[in-house]
Amino acid sequence: MDTKYIFVTGGVVSSLGKGIISASIGKLLQARGYKVTIQKFDPYINIDPGTLNPYEHGECYVTVDGMETDLDLGHYERFTGIHTTRNNSITTGRIYKTVIDRERHGDYLGKTIQVVPHITDEIKRRMLREGLDEGFDFVITEVGGTIGDIESAPFMEAIRQLRWQLGRDAVCVHLTYVPYLKAAQELKTKPTQHSVVKELQGMGIQPDILVLRTERHLDDHLRMKVASFCNVDLECVVQSEDMPSIYEVPVSMQQQGLDAAIMRKIGIPVGETPVMKPWRDFLDKQRNATREVHVALVGKYDLQDAYKSIRESLNLAGIYNDVKMKIHFINSEHITPQNVASQLSGMAGVVICPGFGTRGIEGKIIAAEYTRTHDIPTFGICLGMQMMVIEFARNVLGYKDANSSEMDTQTPHNVIDMMEEQKTITQMGGTMRLGAYECELVKGSRVYEAYGKETLIKERHRHRYEFNNVYQAEYEQHGMKCVGINPAANLVEIVEIPDKKWYIGTQFHPEYSSTVLHPHPLFMSFIKACIDGTVEA
Repeated sequence: MDTKYIFVTGGVVSSLGKGIISASIGKLLQARGYKVTIQKFDPYINIDPGTLNPYEHGECYVTVDGMETDLDLGHYERFTGIHTTRNNSITTGRIYKTVIDRERHGDYLGKTIQVVPHITDEIKRRMLREGLDEGFDFVITEVGGTIGDIESAPFMEAIRQLRWQLGRDAVCVHLTYVPYLKAAQELKTKPTQHSVVKELQGMGIQPDILVLRTERHLDDHLRMKVASFCNVDLECVVQSEDMPSIYEVPVSMQQQGLDAAIMRKIGIPVGETPVMKPWRDFLDKQRNATREVHVALVGKYDLQDAYKSIRESLNLAGIYNDVKMKIHFINSEHITPQNVASQLSGMAGVVICPGFGTRGIEGKIIAAEYTRTHDIPTFGICLGMQMMVIEFARNVLGYKDANSSEMDTQTPHNVIDMMEEQKTITQMGGTMRLGAYECELVKGSRVYEAYGKETLIKERHRHRYEFNNVYQAEYEQHGMKCVGINPAANLVEIVEIPDKKWYIGTQFHPEYSSTVLHPHPLFMSFIKACIDGTVEA
């Protein structure tokens, strides 16, 4: 069949969960046997989120082909298991840069370059994925921001044009908010009406399906009111209530017939409702997990979304180990030798988080020393792994001034150093070691066992600094083993201390590869070690 296109937009306020709804639609269509991809169009002018502050934008998610993207792509991959690429993350900056580069090259033959048609045509080309021979049955496009934002206007115009160009091959799904006014004890539909009638329809777009984000159950009378005012079929008004877990959302959407409504709008026979047994089995395990395991995240970004993929990877691994994860953020800026014991008290395991810059690194080093000397399962990721290496150099190898050349350019013992290929780079955005690279595991190591006795793995990276191989022999002699090596560049990717219960650092980001149906083996192994180290109450 011809490729079908689903456009997901949001109204009233941001952070309603468009990414979760987009991922849920993708999962439901996948369950019906369709080949699906999901892409995110972000209205900001940055080329990509790579240079954005995590406090403003949450984590930066990295695709297998090395694109720094929005965290929603993590939701897409965790829900559907697909591998997104640079073609799945588009910003206003990338759109304008493409058009301006073409204009400078003379491709427009002297024409005046305008938002309409040149910018909108480039948006449409990307939305349709022209020139990419991929064979998708459905392309789901989420537009970031909120309807009415000045930044999103060109994207809305592109959707308006495509809606008419594609006819029944396109469906518009609009997500809005139905607030509950406690003083009046009423749910209010006026914001939704305003979002659809004034904003969306004012741009020439009639939504086919409305998803109403709500903290309270909406009855049929209220849904009928929304349907009537917004010119949408009642069966196409579904609600997205607060759920105990985001992974409950696809099942809730299926029960309300969201996927069936999409197919009817497109003109495809609905057929039988898929059982989705593996997904439902996962949800059963999640509901039945009662034993709590406490794990600390030692980092500097006191924001849940800053470590989104790590949190989700821990939760997924916990569920498959039949435990409920209790994740505690501990700000590394506040860790001192005097309080580290109390800060980490009661933790079954510790994750030393990734990041950039000098702020909070000494606290990470103190935490790494405490967990190493007290044999607490410890997982260091990227910068976290580097801090474990520095701590070992200072307190085991005896190099008290050991550091990373990122933190101290004058350190005489730069056990972490900038990669050679990075030393001539001056541009910040998109220039790190990014994307998936191979890693050869040492047989008999703990990571080798965790990966199911594979010898060659492939994981995603986002860094400029690496383990300094000059010191490798010393580390090995004193008990920290280099058990994962990139075969092409001879870079150390994984260190572990075999004498400890679980003390492993990875230069790569395993959290990017963990999905609902396939939790990452390192997180699975880490959580198992955390469980083994605790006594069940």
